[in-house]
Amino acid sequence: MLRRMSIIAPDVSRPETRHGTGSVPRRFPIGAEVQRDGGVHFRAWAPAQKNVAVHLAAPGMALDESKRVVPMQPEEGGYFSCFVPDATAGTLYKFQLETGEFPDPASRFQPSGPHGPSEIIDPRSFRWTDQQWKGVSRENQVIYELHIGTFTSKGRYESALRELDELARLGITIIELMPLADFPGRWGWGYDGVNMFAPTQLYGRPDALRAFIDRAHALGIGVILDVVYNHFGPDGNFLGHFSPDYFSTRYKNEWGEPINFDGENSDGVRDFFVANAEYWIEEFHFDGLRLDATQQIFDASDKHILRVVSSAARDAGKGRGIYIVSENESQQTQLVRPADAGGHGMDALWNDDFHHTARVACTGKSEAYYSDYKGTPQELISAVKWGYLYQGQWYSWQKKCRGTPALDLQPSSFVNYIQNHDQIANSLRGQRLHQLTSPGRFRAMTALLLLGPGTPMLFQGEEFGASTPFYYFADHNSELAKLVSQGRKEFLKQFPSIACSECESVLIDPEAPETFLKSKLDLSERQKHSETYSLHRDLIRLRRNDPVFSRPRRGGMEGAVLAPEAFALRFFGSDEKTAFYDTSLQRLVLVNMGGDLLLTPLPEPLLAAPENCRWKLIWSSEDPCYGGAGMPALKEGNWKIPAHSTVVLVPEADHAIPGPQHSP
Repeated sequence: MLRRMSIIAPDVSRPETRHGTGSVPRRFPIGAEVQRDGGVHFRAWAPAQKNVAVHLAAPGMALDESKRVVPMQPEEGGYFSCFVPDATAGTLYKFQLETGEFPDPASRFQPSGPHGPSEIIDPRSFRWTDQQWKGVSRENQVIYELHIGTFTSKGRYESALRELDELARLGITIIELMPLADFPGRWGWGYDGVNMFAPTQLYGRPDALRAFIDRAHALGIGVILDVVYNHFGPDGNFLGHFSPDYFSTRYKNEWGEPINFDGENSDGVRDFFVANAEYWIEEFHFDGLRLDATQQIFDASDKHILRVVSSAARDAGKGRGIYIVSENESQQTQLVRPADAGGHGMDALWNDDFHHTARVACTGKSEAYYSDYKGTPQELISAVKWGYLYQGQWYSWQKKCRGTPALDLQPSSFVNYIQNHDQIANSLRGQRLHQLTSPGRFRAMTALLLLGPGTPMLFQGEEFGASTPFYYFADHNSELAKLVSQGRKEFLKQFPSIACSECESVLIDPEAPETFLKSKLDLSERQKHSETYSLHRDLIRLRRNDPVFSRPRRGGMEGAVLAPEAFALRFFGSDEKTAFYDTSLQRLVLVNMGGDLLLTPLPEPLLAAPENCRWKLIWSSEDPCYGGAGMPALKEGNWKIPAHSTVVLVPEADHAIPGPQHSP
């Protein structure tokens, strides 16, 4: 674990460069930047305007009380800039265009929300203590998805920071924060952000976010940010006044206007998003990004924007390990292939296939977008071994083929989960998986998730069986709120069970205050649900400390179906040359999602112990300390695997069996 250093140093960031025709050094092409020798340099991309000025508040004044306006000088490419020698951090401002006054598109903070003025922020004022932090890699991670507004009762960075020690004790290595780009209203998921550089004021000031990340690094936890580069929110989005070229008419987007990454005058748009990726990593020390719904990012140019963003994000890390994850409904593995092989150079992909088959296995329900999954042992084996189940086959729900080949990818190329923000909320009552299945099945599936070779991800509260729901919640103006509520109802109607008339009165209004408040975690349930918490803690510890589970590799696991709801997974160490001979690096995991299973005889080679060894039970999801009913001893040739359980076996020398040992 990396410890925080006692020395204090300024923010480590890129060397200052010059953008445009001016002589003032800048780190990013747009925004308000405090200069080392005093003053502030402003720069904006506004090719739709002939004249641009910055309207500043005088010290101690509100913006609407100030009449100070400084003209900005035009530059090539549609940029405008000016230097204000006496401007300081904390000053409020807006850009004055021919069509009105609007916040800075690259505002670093919106103290009154997206419709209010921008505030000048000096990132160098924060005293970082993470100089020895090396970042994160793709391997050996356990991710924890977290929504700041509902993680604690106060919903602030400061209160979330106080829980970091407990997440470290649990064994979490990466926190994935749901989007922070400022959005209108008093609460929301963050996927309708409009101020892409401004961490929302709902959770605290920018330095409070920096303190959260600094403390996480001191505890050995990386932090990545969920960013939305596929659309802007509908309320508070003023980019069209600066340039209509931010948006494209060539494509269709599920959530609004597509972003123009490849059309006419798209250079400024690309610069905006590349700078945004760099900004979060440089100024906030984020350890990477999770890119939302990349299937809705359209770019037919020679250098796809996702490849450019990935490369820029890694460069911004200045030698720190940067971790980049993509959500991609189309399951395009090009995203994680290296750039020199035509890929986009990311690290991992969210794996909905694993979630969908696991959920069907736990609940038995396979409607709507679960309809192409059966939850069978073979599906679960394949999802664990190969990542995506659909790698180009016909997908009847969408009436088209889905996915691309992934057989050559490492297990860590996939982030697996049995819950996330979307999948919990996409239900009638926002219930979590443990509330929709039996306790035994939930424990068994949790073991498969946390011991399987893919990178596991937990959603906040999953580790202690949170009783609180997680709903879709938003807080829009009255006109937009009606549309959002209706749209949510229409979306959920894809589930025939929810579309029935009896459910109409049960559907939650996303705009109601109680919808947000009910989604807040009760962290005292860590103690109240201690059995579930112990289950997750012990499994993560086993994953991290075991020499086999901690080093998964492609080809290092085989599986076999044992019964209609049971299967075996045999793990073969981390070295292909010695995998079949080094008995200390073999593991057998038996997963039984059905009733009590009597295995006699055992005509399956994966169940055979290594030569001169026998299997020894080291872990069972039916251990009473997890709320289970106990595990009977495994008798030679007569194994009884309890219903709804997962057990882990290791080989031990059987001194009663004579004979030579193989050597590699």
